[in-house]
Amino acid sequence: MQLLVLAVTAAAVLAAPATQDAAGITYQGFERNGVEIFLGIPYAQDTGGQNRFKPPQPLQVPPGAVVDATKPGHACPQQLGQWNAPLTLLNVTQESISEDCLNLNIVRPAKASYKTTSYPVMVWIHGGSFWVGSNMEPTHEPDALVLNSVDEGTPIIHVAINYRLGFFGFAKSGALRNERSENAGLRDQRAAIEWVRDNIKYFGGNGNKITIHGQSSGGLAVGMQLLAFGGEKALPYQRGICQSQALEPGITGNFTRDAMNKVIEYTKCNPGNGSTDSPDVIACLRSKDTQTLYDASATTYTGDIAHNIGDVWLPSVDGDFLPDAPSKLISEGRFGDASYMFGWTQGDVNFFTDVTIRTEHDTKKFLETYLPKIDPFALTTPGADPHITEYLSLYPVTDFAPPNGTNLTAEFYRTARVFRDILMVCEPILLARALHKKEKRVYMYNFNQTLLDPIIASVYNISHMGVVHTSEFAYIYANLSHYNVSAYPFHPAQSDYDLAQRASRSWARFAYAGDPSPAAGPFDEAEARGPGYTPRRPGHTYVYTIGGPEEGLWPLDGEGSVEAVRVQGLEEKCAFFNDAEFIRRAGF
Repeated sequence: MQLLVLAVTAAAVLAAPATQDAAGITYQGFERNGVEIFLGIPYAQDTGGQNRFKPPQPLQVPPGAVVDATKPGHACPQQLGQWNAPLTLLNVTQESISEDCLNLNIVRPAKASYKTTSYPVMVWIHGGSFWVGSNMEPTHEPDALVLNSVDEGTPIIHVAINYRLGFFGFAKSGALRNERSENAGLRDQRAAIEWVRDNIKYFGGNGNKITIHGQSSGGLAVGMQLLAFGGEKALPYQRGICQSQALEPGITGNFTRDAMNKVIEYTKCNPGNGSTDSPDVIACLRSKDTQTLYDASATTYTGDIAHNIGDVWLPSVDGDFLPDAPSKLISEGRFGDASYMFGWTQGDVNFFTDVTIRTEHDTKKFLETYLPKIDPFALTTPGADPHITEYLSLYPVTDFAPPNGTNLTAEFYRTARVFRDILMVCEPILLARALHKKEKRVYMYNFNQTLLDPIIASVYNISHMGVVHTSEFAYIYANLSHYNVSAYPFHPAQSDYDLAQRASRSWARFAYAGDPSPAAGPFDEAEARGPGYTPRRPGHTYVYTIGGPEEGLWPLDGEGSVEAVRVQGLEEKCAFFNDAEFIRRAGF
């Protein structure tokens, strides 16, 4: 069967599919590219006014109503325009955003018998630093993913959700904590997953066979959903996929608190008694219009290294949704019951690393601002904590010779690798091992193929950036042609089309059967069908390299590994970064 790789198309109504729930509510959708689509379905009330910051409120749709699901719903308030092109292609306009933004999109196989079919469901949680993004981003349009799942014989339904972002989704204060309104964005996600669990049957889906997946801050969200309520409430899903994040340093730090104080100051909602935790402050913020609050929150987002790489609005330990520090919940096994897949891209954070880094001093300065409680300058201080003195010695700069033709330095690649390992590799491994300890099935991958390198070179005049953040989108969504825009260089090889077929089918297979290893998937060698932890070498982590010259399932070190994997020294480095003292200083 030929791979279905689809271009961006207008949502022309070729047919008029509809579905009806038990209350007689009809959802009117449309057909596109051989799939049936329902856009902008609301799953909770408007979050403006007195609902601002509060947990999502149930939506009451009158029985017998007709819901027009042929047009996109609003995106949540965020930065306008395009953000970090070409990693994202979404262009947000003033008209497309609103606080009435809690909606979701459903894409299902066309011409199915929905009264008798019950398909597994994938629920997508978009990334964007909890600051930007929506369920309409072209690079994760799911038409081809759904079509390839049908061709593979593992058909799935895809759902993409919106949730509150930035200040609106992650405001932090004592008053909000007291009313259980912190982590509003995470609560939105939970409400959307529960809506899918309870209602997807009307669209032909199986509400007891849900896989949530997300990338970047969406991957962090998938990790947070696993930890929700310390595992005391049953999860509304069965499987999760964390792409390029599962946890994040700084959650127990002051980034979000400092940002909140800045918003309060900007809006002049400062209380007379000086306490920013006062209910009067929240009442004042709820009285402001959306634009005023967005403008205030924009002052907290620098987009550069000075503010935690821009990740200032983070989940909070609120004693409720997140009852304790993530690392503590993990170490105590206080999380839900689900199987998971974790992964990263080979050069995951290269795009977010300062390209002007030239010297070791530059490296230390960059890492110091990212992890302020771990002082890399202690390397040169007599009597410094030996734990920290060890920090950069694990990464000799001689291991990072830049490729020919690049204007990036060895110190740049060295810094980016430290940054990647802390955020994208070792933290997911920490969570994966905890799941394995509870006898949950775990898969690990490293994506090592990209279409983006020549595009980044043309846009930013920086060559050999590598397999950067979001590189996997083109393949798991089989949307290669979506990057054939804006006069970007677009020269995919046959190996790119082949990988798009295998990767998209593997993601669907994991949702369908809990195993990404069908005959047509990237996890397809006879020896490679096992998960990240196998009886072959107990205690060793196995990671599947997807794409590139070393594709296959390899242990991170020792017997059976390959040189390209072994030289990264990830067993040793993750033992260091996942040590309790480092985690305490990193703040998660």
